[in-house]
Amino acid sequence: MAEVRRYTNGQASLFSGVEFAVVPEQGLKGYCDYILSRSREQYYITAPVMIIIEAKNENIIAGLGQCIAAMIAAQIFNQRTEKSTHPILTIYGAVTTGTNWKFITLRDRLVNIDMDEYYINQIDIILAILLQPLQFDPQTLAA
Repeated sequence: MAEVRRYTNGQASLFSGVEFAVVPEQGLKGYCDYILSRSREQYYITAPVMIIIEAKNENIIAGLGQCIAAMIAAQIFNQRTEKSTHPILTIYGAVTTGTNWKFITLRDRLVNIDMDEYYINQIDIILAILLQPLQFDPQTLAA
């Protein structure tokens, strides 16, 4: 994650174990495994956010549901805090064992689970995917 911060010139922060209570009455609350945020300071989470879930018992598939639920919360969080001129259309998520990575996107109500699983020896691809939601580009933002 230090590489993500370096590539963004300090414009990204990683949060772990912080409360992410977006809509508690709908069950969208809890303590995150990791949230990657476009935040200069490590004091508060700012949009856009990417959700990263640590696979329990090395089981990536079992972590998909938890990741998707957190991504729905991230979608609501991003919509509430985004700049009106740059709506965030795609939410990114990942489930990882630390060495294996599975990526997910959420756009509107459509979840797309990448069929590929990425391994730590593919760090350039993993890093590129982790950087994607932190940049203003046509795939992440509305035209």
